[in-house]
Amino acid sequence: MNSRTERILIIDADEQARNDLSRYLEARGFYVTGYPDIQSARGLFEDKLPDVIFADLPADAIRDLTTRLADSESFIPVVTCTASNSSTDVIQALRAGAADVVLKPCNDDKGALDDVIGKLFDRVRVNRLNQLYRQELEETNRELRSGIAELRADQNAGRKVQLRMLPDHDLQISGLQVDHKIKPSLYLSGDFLDYFRISEDKVLVYIADVSGHGASSAFVTVLLKNLTNRLQRNLKRQSSDDILHPERFLERINSELLDTGLGKHVTVFVGIISISERILSYAVGAHFPMPILSFEDGETRFLEGNGLPVGLFEDPEWEVYQVHLDRPFRLLMFSDGILEVIAPKSLDEKERTLLELVSGGSHTIASLSEALGLDTISELPDDIAIVSVTDALDGPDNTSST
Repeated sequence: MNSRTERILIIDADEQARNDLSRYLEARGFYVTGYPDIQSARGLFEDKLPDVIFADLPADAIRDLTTRLADSESFIPVVTCTASNSSTDVIQALRAGAADVVLKPCNDDKGALDDVIGKLFDRVRVNRLNQLYRQELEETNRELRSGIAELRADQNAGRKVQLRMLPDHDLQISGLQVDHKIKPSLYLSGDFLDYFRISEDKVLVYIADVSGHGASSAFVTVLLKNLTNRLQRNLKRQSSDDILHPERFLERINSELLDTGLGKHVTVFVGIISISERILSYAVGAHFPMPILSFEDGETRFLEGNGLPVGLFEDPEWEVYQVHLDRPFRLLMFSDGILEVIAPKSLDEKERTLLELVSGGSHTIASLSEALGLDTISELPDDIAIVSVTDALDGPDNTSST
C-alpha cells in the first residue's frame, strides 16, 4: 500500500476494537493514533490536529468534540463508531455533528468502511484546497491593498503637483479678472488650463482636455505647463514669438505631443486678448463645447470656430478667428466634462441648457457651479474645467501682472 500523509485519530475505550481498526487503517497507508478517551487525546489536539476522527462516544461528547473542532476553523470530520443498531442512536449521532456512522466492528464490512473513508477524504482535500485558495486570496488582497495605498499616495502627490501648476484664483491681469475651477473625476486630472500676460498689451488664456484619464493624461498636463513656460522664456529672450500667435501655439503643442510617442492627443482652445485693440484672437483644436461670450447688454452666444485635434497629425493647420470686444464682456470656457452633468440627453440640448444658464445669470464660476450642483457630485463621469475671463476695463485701473 502506498504511504499517505493523512492522519487519523481513533477514540475508543474498547482497546481490541481500537487496535483492530488501527491495524486496518495503517495497512491502508494512513498515520493512525489511538486513545481510550478524549482526555488522553488532548495533547494531540494541541500539537497537530488529525484529518479524520473515528470515535465511539455518546451524542453529547460528539457534540462537544465537533464544537471544539469547528472553533479551529478546520474541516475535521468525526465518524461515530457504534455497536448499536438503533436508528435513534444513529440519528442522535448525526444531529450531534457526526459526519457519518459506522457499525462496530468497523472493519468487518471493509467495503463500507473504505467507501466512508473515500468520501471523507474527498471532502478533506476539497476543504484543504479551499483553505489554500482562501489564504492565497487573503495574501493577494493584502498585497492589493498595499499596492492601492501606495498608488493612492503617488496620486495624491501627483495631484499636489498639478494644483501647484495651476494659476492663481481671481487673478487680475491687465484689467481682466480671470478665475478657474477644476474638478477631476479621478485623483489626477486630464484637464488643464492657464492664463498669463504675454506682453503689456496681450493676455493669453487656454483650456485643454487630454484624451483619457489618470496618470498618463496627467503627464501631458505637465508637458503643457513646461511648454508654455519655455515659450514665455523664448519670447523674453526674443528667440521665438510663437506664443504671440494662437495657431503657432497649437503647432508647438502638436509637435511636443508627437515627439513623446505617448499616443495622447489634446483638444485645446487658446485665446489671446489684445487690451488696446479690444480683440480676442483664438484658435480651436477640436475643443468642445466652444466658449460662451456674454456681453453686458445681454447678448450671449457660443464662439464660432473649429479645427483639428492636437497631437494626431504631422502637419496640421489651424485657422485664427477674431471677435471684437467692443463692450464689457464675460468669457466662459469649459472642458467637455461640463456636458456630462447636464441632464438633457442630446448634445444640442446640453449646449442649449448651458447657454441658457449663462444667459440667465449663471455667468460666474460660483453661480454656474451652484446651478449644476458641481460641489455636491462626489463621483464625476469626466474631469471638469472652467475658466472665466471678466472684463474690468471700465472699472478701477487694475494692471497687476502674473
